Amino acid sequence: MRGSGRVGDVTIMAETSDAQGRGLAPASPLITAACAAIIGCIVVGVLYVGRDLLIPLALALLLSFVLSPLVGRAKKLGAPRTPAVIVVTLSAFLLLFGLSAIIAGQVGQLAADLPQYQSTMRQKAQSVREITGGSRTLERAAELLQSLGQELNAPAVGGRTLGPDGKPIEAERKPDQPLPVEIHSPPPTPLQNLQAILEPLIHPLATTGIVLIFVIFILLQREDLRNRLMSLAGAHDIQRTTAALDDAAKRLSRLLLTQLAINVAFGIGIGCGLALIGVPSAALWGILAAVLRFVPYIGAIISAIFPLVLAAAVDPGWSMLIWTAVLFAVVEPIVGHVVEPLAYGRSTGLSPVAVVVAATFWTALWGPIGLVLATPLTVCLVVLGRHVQALRFLDVMFGDRPSLSPPELFYQRMLVGDPAEAAEKAEEFLRERSLSAYYEEVALPGLMLASRDALSGALDERRIATVRGAADELVEDLDEWDDADPEPPVDQTQDIESVDAVERAEPSASAAALPDASPVQALKVRCVGARGPIDQAAAGVVRQVLEKHGMAATLEADDFLSTTSVVELDGPGRTVILLASLAPSEAHLRLAVRRIRRRAPGATVVLGCWSAEGDAGETAMRRAGADAVGRSLPEVVALCLAAGEPQPETGVAEAPALAAVT
Repeated sequence: MRGSGRVGDVTIMAETSDAQGRGLAPASPLITAACAAIIGCIVVGVLYVGRDLLIPLALALLLSFVLSPLVGRAKKLGAPRTPAVIVVTLSAFLLLFGLSAIIAGQVGQLAADLPQYQSTMRQKAQSVREITGGSRTLERAAELLQSLGQELNAPAVGGRTLGPDGKPIEAERKPDQPLPVEIHSPPPTPLQNLQAILEPLIHPLATTGIVLIFVIFILLQREDLRNRLMSLAGAHDIQRTTAALDDAAKRLSRLLLTQLAINVAFGIGIGCGLALIGVPSAALWGILAAVLRFVPYIGAIISAIFPLVLAAAVDPGWSMLIWTAVLFAVVEPIVGHVVEPLAYGRSTGLSPVAVVVAATFWTALWGPIGLVLATPLTVCLVVLGRHVQALRFLDVMFGDRPSLSPPELFYQRMLVGDPAEAAEKAEEFLRERSLSAYYEEVALPGLMLASRDALSGALDERRIATVRGAADELVEDLDEWDDADPEPPVDQTQDIESVDAVERAEPSASAAALPDASPVQALKVRCVGARGPIDQAAAGVVRQVLEKHGMAATLEADDFLSTTSVVELDGPGRTVILLASLAPSEAHLRLAVRRIRRRAPGATVVLGCWSAEGDAGETAMRRAGADAVGRSLPEVVALCLAAGEPQPETGVAEAPALAAVT
């Protein structure tokens, strides 16, 4: 490992020297930040200036993600790609046109019925006045403002100005004063009337046509667009990038379809409920509720305002208003806190702050349509950021994942001496993964960070003792858990930090699938840290996992490897001495193994080196003189189990027969 680091240093030095030879200097952080700010301003400007084209494109992208699974299903049924795309797209747009026709009809009917509700509103206002004691303060203020407005903006009639009493003010006209002239345009022709009707519809129809064309071509050229995106992202690993983009597309499609289905169900529930209550235009308010629910946090509240106002205007009493409020107060929490967690599994992947910032940003750029598209667009960007390395900053900025990795968060809690919170997060992780997986993916990498800082002098003795004590207390808190994978159905955790740790965990990190030691083996494992208290804490972790697999494991004292320590191998049976090292040094490990050999010549020495990577690192660790080298917790457990297995000829396993599990 040291050799590989030296090669990296030499390469970096060579590149630096070559850059200096060409007269190039590395960019300072200030210049990098300035360039990023300039690029950001350019992107925002393009989004604002080109919104007439980019809004249809964004709508088309979202619709293509929604319709892509339907096209795939049609292809599985034997339909050719082009007809499947055209049929699915046209069917979706016909459905949208049908909903638009329903909305137009409902709005027209509502406008025609509004005059009927005036008397009811007057009665409601009178009842409110009676409830508040008949105060006319607001009415007198309104009358005063109305009279002032009449005085300031009195209309002219026949060249004469109306006074406060409504009568024309007579004024003497001078002989040379021109007469006021009014110009009246001629009545519009039928063609002009038709133009006035169609002109407001031209822009929406043009936008719809552009969206339709974009959706068809995106669905037809899906693979080609994916390859171009890979080229723009600068992908070098084609296989991995292709799999990542396909996975991102599937996740986005599933997420958007789920969100669409939930919002449609919410709209249907609201529409049916309002129809049963008797609120007019129930279908209109159901469609509005489904659309506005794409707006985070406040969408459902906004959709409830119009039905509430209309219910107050229609019903002479208050029962319709109360039932309408109850409907929204019951349906929205059920959908938001029961249905959505079950449907999404965990979360949409956005942090709450990112949702608010995205809604503000897209609304400022694109208006109301930007408010509706804010969450879906931001989810698309975050998913791409998680799968495309060049766009990873989007996941860091807007994603709900913690900014620090699980090992870094573990190390942070150990530094402040907070094993209770670490144990709480560990128990959330253990709802879906095994105990050994938690140690391998979170605890041991976190202790590796501590070991690195301790060796570099960044941690003083007090901090090192705090980390050691917190780690030992955590291991004790988790002693009640078995090293076993949870049986289905798995109770998934909803904690964001634990979700991130579970998703990062590799299946090979768990030792739960390994068998337990046989009682007849009489195997004793003595665990000891190779170098300092942090390694000793790692040895305590390994000791606990070995005990979970039926081995008689003990944690030796800190001075086990000192020259004054006396090693006693007690009782019959095979003895394994496990040497745990988080920052292995070949010279230091060779010395530690030599001391173990000198004082316990019959013991099998297993070396656990978690930071040894690659063949060069494994070879260096083998030169230390150990019988076997494990580079992960499952490998170490497997090696200790193999040390106690009887051989066909000799009855016990010989030390040279052990080999690292690869």
